[in-house]
Amino acid sequence: MKKLNTQSPDFQTGLKALLAFETAQNPETERIVADICADVQKRGDAALIEYTNKFDRANAQSIDDLILTQADLKAAFERIPNDVQTALRIAARRVESYHQRQKMESWSYTDEDGTLLGQQITPLDRVGIYVPGGKAAYPSSVIMNAMPAHVAGVKEIIMVVPTPKGERNDIVLAAAYVAGVTKVFTVGGAQAIAALAYGTETIPQVDKITGPGNAFVAAAKRRVFGVVGIDMVAGPSEILVIADGTTPADWVAMDLFSQTEHDEIAQAILIGTSQAYLDEVEAAMDRLIETMPRRDIIEASLGNRGAMILAKDLDEACEIANYISPEHLELSVENPQEWAKKIRHAGAIFMGRYTSESLGDYCAGPNHVLPTSRTARFSSPLGTYDFQKRSSLIQVSEQGAQKLGETASVLAHGESLTAHARAAEFRMK
Repeated sequence: MKKLNTQSPDFQTGLKALLAFETAQNPETERIVADICADVQKRGDAALIEYTNKFDRANAQSIDDLILTQADLKAAFERIPNDVQTALRIAARRVESYHQRQKMESWSYTDEDGTLLGQQITPLDRVGIYVPGGKAAYPSSVIMNAMPAHVAGVKEIIMVVPTPKGERNDIVLAAAYVAGVTKVFTVGGAQAIAALAYGTETIPQVDKITGPGNAFVAAAKRRVFGVVGIDMVAGPSEILVIADGTTPADWVAMDLFSQTEHDEIAQAILIGTSQAYLDEVEAAMDRLIETMPRRDIIEASLGNRGAMILAKDLDEACEIANYISPEHLELSVENPQEWAKKIRHAGAIFMGRYTSESLGDYCAGPNHVLPTSRTARFSSPLGTYDFQKRSSLIQVSEQGAQKLGETASVLAHGESLTAHARAAEFRMK
């Protein structure tokens, strides 16, 4: 891992270099995705079957081979062990409870001249959720994407998930059953995103697509945005730990591993106020790495983008954290709620030494779909509000039409929009 010290004259340069990540779109990836999207838009199911057989090494003869019904999801749930069933239900219940509190409600008021103004909240009609199926299976992603939509009142939740070589993961499908997914299609990649965005003979067009994926999925989401809504274009996973030295070093070491085991371009950063403690965590990492099944991935990730930063105090550590704007921020310190008040930019803030980031990934309640690559400066976690929309309500009274009409008329004439002005003037006495 890289070593940085805030007292070094080149600290800012080193920090910027650490955070630099090549986000430029790969022209070849963009070309491939553009061709796939256009083909799915043109040929529908036929193109979808062709790409699924090619990229997922499947053997689908018709679109029916790629459809899973509620009965299939229920059967998958019944096949998994009882303890896994229980864990899925607990996680779904906690995520549902948290997201219930995010629901926006309609409101209105009447002003002094009798004009009613307000906001009407309605759910999206149909959403698509993308669940990765490459290096690992992610039932937690199913729950985190589907449950907020369910809470928001979305009528149809369409899930797409790749099944390489036709292998279907029962826990993923069981999670879809628990989270109230309407229907599942075993397709992935850019072709799945295109199918959700444009619709095919079998897959219905959705209003919004959420969920993470690889570079091709991300490129496809960028391409179809505007035809449908998207949650975000997610980058590599990130964790930043601020530690005051009171948390066992082994705990912090494993927290850093928890994100770097995702892939080789994930990022883990530790900010400490004691060099002795940073050395202790490093020694713990050297010892614990021997026990990690994904050791090669963790070591590559730490070597590529990992760092330990020595700060002069926790105030400075918090300012550095605000600049980094991490996806996951652990405040492994005494009085974490007080220090959390100093954090302005983070996807999720994990407070206290007992709050491992992994609890948030699975079952704490808040969503684990979070802004990455410093986008927490201006964006938020996925939530119920992402599956609701607002319509403005305006009902002008006869009295209100007189006063508002005069104002509108003046402004409309100022913009040389005569019809606008007269539409308001016709209603004035």
